[in-house]
Amino acid sequence: MITIYDIAEKAGVSAMTVSRVINNTGRISEETRKRVRKVMEELHYIPNALARSLVSQKTNLISLLITDITNPFYTTLARGAEDAAKKAGYRLLFANSDEDYEKEKDYVDMILSTRVDGVLFAPAGDHSHDNLMQLQKHQIPFVVLDREIPGIDADVVLGDSKEGARNLVEHLITQGHRRIALVNGSQDVSTARLRYIGYNEALQLNGITPDDSLVLHLGYRDFHDETALHELLQLDDPPTAIFAANNMLAVGVIQSLRHRGLQVPRDMSVVCFDDFGPAGAINPFLTVASQPAYQFGKLGMQLLIERIEGEASDASRRIMLPSELIVRSSTQPLS
Repeated sequence: MITIYDIAEKAGVSAMTVSRVINNTGRISEETRKRVRKVMEELHYIPNALARSLVSQKTNLISLLITDITNPFYTTLARGAEDAAKKAGYRLLFANSDEDYEKEKDYVDMILSTRVDGVLFAPAGDHSHDNLMQLQKHQIPFVVLDREIPGIDADVVLGDSKEGARNLVEHLITQGHRRIALVNGSQDVSTARLRYIGYNEALQLNGITPDDSLVLHLGYRDFHDETALHELLQLDDPPTAIFAANNMLAVGVIQSLRHRGLQVPRDMSVVCFDDFGPAGAINPFLTVASQPAYQFGKLGMQLLIERIEGEASDASRRIMLPSELIVRSSTQPLS
């Protein structure tokens, strides 16, 4: 293993000078600095980050904990976070909870043992409260993304779930649909609750009485409940349109409809929350409430780095990003 003493000997300087070059401290001539760095490159020397962090009490590591790595919303969010972190001189450790509280807890334990400087945290749901409290207890700065957690006072970057849901449902209503089903996430997730509220508000504002038989509260990750969709379609007055509360649910809904020989939008109009990232541009099909996922990650990371570096006020900050209604070919007027 190459050490700073090997670097010092070959560069003709002291070990202290090498240390100052590595840590960018002290008064060293530019000529000496270049000579030491040239030797480091020749010998493929990599500074020991752990040893440096023990001295500085800073690792320049940030953990990004998301709920579903397969969801294009979160992969785009992760890109925004990574770009902002790199620009500020930080590196990211990625973790994926799969919307599972126990898996999330395991990652929080890992985070606590890794000496990260902060955490960008997309919680699985309300029960993530205990995991976030662990970070607070150990005085690790964090910013919450996408979902609010009752009882947690922290910086947060959110989308306007209620408005986005209302816009999607109102679009269907303008096409003549009045029997609109909602395939939603679990009600222990704040975004699912707000999308349910927005769905109901849109109906009521247009003189339509909400019907709970048209609402399914499932999980966000996948739609595998064939029985539930069958029950929707077998109602005496079945839906003519379906609002899927996220993109992964929308994929499952469309697959289930196709299994039954039903086509979108000929037999059922479908809209959803969140777009499909670059994949959505290849074959644009679904009408969506698109959120600026990249900005979620970028802004969340900027807030977190300000916390880490002591540049933020004591008061928590709350950023709400609007969604954009993008009308495509998955809906059509009710004949």
